[in-house]
Amino acid sequence: MLEVKNVSRFFKGLVALDNVSFTVKPKQIYGIIGPNGAGKSTMFNCITCLFPPSKGQVLFEGKEITGMNPHKITELGITRTFQHTQVFPQLTVQNNIVTGQYVIKRKDPSRTSKQLDAKANEIMEFVGVSPYKEMIAKNLSLGFQTRLAIGIALATEPKMLLLDEPAAGMNPEETNQLVGLLRKIRDRGITVVLIEHDMKAVMGVCDEILVLEYGKKIAEGTPEEIRNHPKVIEAYLGSGELA
Repeated sequence: MLEVKNVSRFFKGLVALDNVSFTVKPKQIYGIIGPNGAGKSTMFNCITCLFPPSKGQVLFEGKEITGMNPHKITELGITRTFQHTQVFPQLTVQNNIVTGQYVIKRKDPSRTSKQLDAKANEIMEFVGVSPYKEMIAKNLSLGFQTRLAIGIALATEPKMLLLDEPAAGMNPEETNQLVGLLRKIRDRGITVVLIEHDMKAVMGVCDEILVLEYGKKIAEGTPEEIRNHPKVIEAYLGSGELA
């Protein structure tokens, strides 16, 4: 579904990504992990063309999207969240979801307001924010703001969802609930690509995992393969994160 081919990204003298390749299959939950500064968020930025790769190609469903405008990539079916949860803070929860539907209105003007409202209500129920639909978004807890950000992304009706550290700042119970939500998203046929530092969550929910270190790919495989990979153990040595 997604092919990243020999992607590099340079920032003046810094090599943020160095010749990285990987493939994501449909309906997978695919994890990207690595120490701080490994290039994980830079990879998301290259895929969604927040800034394009310096070298290499990105293909989605066989179509090259390298350098394409981000809103066009969203229209094709790739939507992302950001490392620091971004919602529309002054809008209600419901209006946040409605704002996310702008892409759908542009792609399919025949959708009626009634249809869009029904879909917005269904998304709020799905991500667990329905009880707060009239609340101003900035007043939600961090955990519910993350759910809302995922809801905004789902409102674009994506085929693939890129999530950048969604469990950041969550307690163990909130993280467990998030893992359950990710599985439900996958069960809807939406492919998920996940950047996450919570190793227990990554190992428990991902089908395959890519490991980056200093912008280079050092391993790729199943959670069990990654857990026992010598280079991965070395990269995380002393952190206890793979325990």
